[in-house]
Amino acid sequence: MNESILEITGMDCAECARGIERGVARLDGVQSCSLSYETAKLRVQGNVTREQVIARVRELGYDVATEDGQATHNRPPASAFFQFMLGRRDTALAVLGGALILPGLFFDELLPVVGIASPLPEAWIAACAIAALATAGLPVFRSAWRALTVNREIGINALMSIAAVGAVFIGAYTEAGLVMVLFAVGEALEGYTMQRARHAIRSLLAVAPNEATVLRPCIDCKSHLGQDGYTGGPCPFCGLEEQRVPVGDLRVGETVIVKPGERIPMDGRILSGASSVNQAPITGESIPVDKQAGDAVFAGSINGPGVLSIEVGRPAADNTLSRIIRMVEAAQEQRAPTQRFVDRFAKVYTPAVVLIAALVAIVPPALFGAPLLNPDPHTQGWLYRALELLVVACPCALVISTPVSLISAIANGARNGVLFKGGAHVETLSRVRAIAFDKTGTLTTGRPSVMQVRSARCATNGNEPCEQCDDLLALATAIERRSEHPLARAVVERAEQSGLSNKYPPAQAVTALAGRAIVGSVNGREVIIGSHTFFEHTIPHQLHCQEAQAASRAGHTPLMVGADGQYLGYIAVADAARPGSRQALAELRQDGVGMLIMLTGDNTATAQRIGDEVGVTEIRANLLPEDKVEAVRALRRQFGYVAMVGDGINDAPALAAANVGIAMGGSGTAQAMETADIALMADELSKLPFALRLSRAAMHTIRVNIGLSISIKLAVFAVALLGLGSMWMAVLADVGVSLLVTLNGLRLLALPLQSRQQIRPAMPS
Repeated sequence: MNESILEITGMDCAECARGIERGVARLDGVQSCSLSYETAKLRVQGNVTREQVIARVRELGYDVATEDGQATHNRPPASAFFQFMLGRRDTALAVLGGALILPGLFFDELLPVVGIASPLPEAWIAACAIAALATAGLPVFRSAWRALTVNREIGINALMSIAAVGAVFIGAYTEAGLVMVLFAVGEALEGYTMQRARHAIRSLLAVAPNEATVLRPCIDCKSHLGQDGYTGGPCPFCGLEEQRVPVGDLRVGETVIVKPGERIPMDGRILSGASSVNQAPITGESIPVDKQAGDAVFAGSINGPGVLSIEVGRPAADNTLSRIIRMVEAAQEQRAPTQRFVDRFAKVYTPAVVLIAALVAIVPPALFGAPLLNPDPHTQGWLYRALELLVVACPCALVISTPVSLISAIANGARNGVLFKGGAHVETLSRVRAIAFDKTGTLTTGRPSVMQVRSARCATNGNEPCEQCDDLLALATAIERRSEHPLARAVVERAEQSGLSNKYPPAQAVTALAGRAIVGSVNGREVIIGSHTFFEHTIPHQLHCQEAQAASRAGHTPLMVGADGQYLGYIAVADAARPGSRQALAELRQDGVGMLIMLTGDNTATAQRIGDEVGVTEIRANLLPEDKVEAVRALRRQFGYVAMVGDGINDAPALAAANVGIAMGGSGTAQAMETADIALMADELSKLPFALRLSRAAMHTIRVNIGLSISIKLAVFAVALLGLGSMWMAVLADVGVSLLVTLNGLRLLALPLQSRQQIRPAMPS
């Protein structure tokens, strides 16, 4: 079984995508076929060749992009609307038709309104109108005929073709030409705006450089050929040298040099150098992150003032940026429930309208003796009104209202470090009423930090900076720098931040007493660091015994320090709350999420400390993974729609149990992106309120667009039945509404990260 993935060009509306999908599905051997209008990607599986699929696409009047991203002919530029219009034959014909219809519009439609007779002969005006109809309508007629003969269906193009030909039949030449020109321009405008929305995602690729500076050996060095038996290949005398190569040629394990201000070409690990790196294109973080040897970096990030040597960690096709783009494009292909409903509605809507229009044209004249044709210039016959209904019935505005909003929301989220895995998850998040959080790595940093240093000789009672406390930290660091324990790393990091890491030389003869203490020699003194329980049986420390016990009850881990059998003090270490957690949770409460619950396997004291710090509404501690799943299910029964936020790996069962699983990114970005429905690419909970507001804004926009489309359709429908409208006014209203809902959807591309718009929450259904 073959699988082909093609990029389709020339589509102007979602109806085009459905027509191509159904036409390709009719090919012999096709087992599955799907075409996403949002991404223009056609996926075909079955015993059918790529060439057969391309031939069918072209038979239907569209084209396929080549592998280098250029269309096989006339791929339209997207730099400006008029360039877009002139870049394709079909849209250029619409422009020409617009020029031909101008005499009829001015002399036959506008001048009579103000009581001025046309100076041009009616035959000339009619000839120009018919020429405009034929020019602008040629692609429409052709598409309608292909849909009828290949797909055996009546679509939007067929509606407009019937209406235009019917208008010619009753002598409304100018209206026939004007209807077709406005429809063609409206379709082109819809295609242009959707292309702009697609470009918002693909523009992410522009943040990655095309070339990189790599360290490689000199090959076939002319300066040293023949020296000491050197006959070619890598030069043993030159060593590694800087070479500029395409990013696609880089191999995993090679070393690239990134100079100040350059973009990092590949995912990797810093070998040497230190700098601040702007990761906003990937994670959405607004502040550059300090990086040093051993830290991971992402392709597309912008290097700051330092020179970095980076070991390439992944090939270009598999770096974080490429995965983000693939996942976002895949997300655009997953239709939300609202969008699926609109698509199903549109399938039955068009045939139903044709039937209604036929009844409008036949029933009044047949049963009530009403005029079929126009009896006089001031009265509309029922055939004309039926043709108006066909024009009004064009569902373009309704069909485009949902996908353009979802694609804009997904693109905005990706630019700001929030990766939605599908339109369905945008809709689900908007309905959330309760959010459950894992503690470690989500509400906290996930790594221990020093919370307090308390020397037995402290003169300030720990309330102010103290020389004795600094000395205690420095002495403990001399021991702990020989340990790989997470608590030891927390002590060393605090000493480095305070400039105390080198006050004492590294300890000698360090010995770990598993689970109890670590002992070593510092400047001839035997220094011991151990637990509170260990010190109770070795070194008296009544002075701080109650304080250490209080620290334990508060969820801290007290590290007791002694030297030569004398108690010196303690260092309290704990997993610190993530910066910004409290503010993020406060914003969620302001946005109407009433239940913010912490689910953790830690003890109650530790959970209570973090919960009080960040401001959750409920705490559940000592939970096993299955307990977290049951807690999420209970929340769903109580609130309906629940989100779970975790690290994307350890909390996978709870993430799956929630309506929407949200994974934290950071160092685990690759795993997080693969695990949950939504990934926060940076270790910033501030992105969660933004994601919630963005999802609610998207659904609010969709509801407004659908309501606007239907209400205006009904209004024009009523006007047409009463005989008070005209065909060109009907199509102008349809084009106007399509443009309005499209621009309204595109507004989501610019929703700011810190927006405090009060979007009314979507009510669960």
